[in-house]
Amino acid sequence: MARPDKEAAVAELTEDFRSATATVLTEYRGLSVTSMKELRRALGDKTKYSVVKNTLTKIAAKNAGVDLSPELLVGPSAVAFIKGDAIDAAKSLRDFAKENPFLVIKGGIYEGKAVTKEELMQLANLESREVLLAKLAGAMKGSLAKAARIFDALRIKLELSEGSTNSAVSEVPAEAVTTDVVVEAVVTEEVPAEAVTTDVVSEELTTSTEEKE
Repeated sequence: MARPDKEAAVAELTEDFRSATATVLTEYRGLSVTSMKELRRALGDKTKYSVVKNTLTKIAAKNAGVDLSPELLVGPSAVAFIKGDAIDAAKSLRDFAKENPFLVIKGGIYEGKAVTKEELMQLANLESREVLLAKLAGAMKGSLAKAARIFDALRIKLELSEGSTNSAVSEVPAEAVTTDVVVEAVVTEEVPAEAVTTDVVSEELTTSTEEKE
């Protein structure tokens, strides 16, 4: 490779290292051209999977401030520069390697730190960001609905304690809802304990009383 070509290759690899959220080094010896295309398709357009020269990769990693173990640059190498969800990419590499033993995952870089093949497999077993966000949204929706019911019960208790004659609430005993019950009900696995305190409940009662006055 001519010197200008080497410099261009190193510059491109350096930028790949800098812009990647995670980098996985693999050995591809034995994989057919068709298999390589299938792997790139499985990784998606947010991961760049490139066959590289070890000497140029070593220089590029150093230029990018990435500390690569010499063991990762042994044998014919191909690098997955991940610019999307590292968990999804790790899953794709894991699943492809199961079906294609010629793909050897050697290790890589995740969040700026060197990781082993075993650590990458642990990452692959985690739930993706999209799944975790969906679960969080569902938990928050349920928590907010429960909090709304609890504060509505507090309103009913306050009306009863002031001697309200409203028939819609007269069936609910005043002693049925207490501050302790409210705090205990809100502090569940879905709602962190620090999210609702006695002070918050007291403030809600005070606000309701001032509004009625």
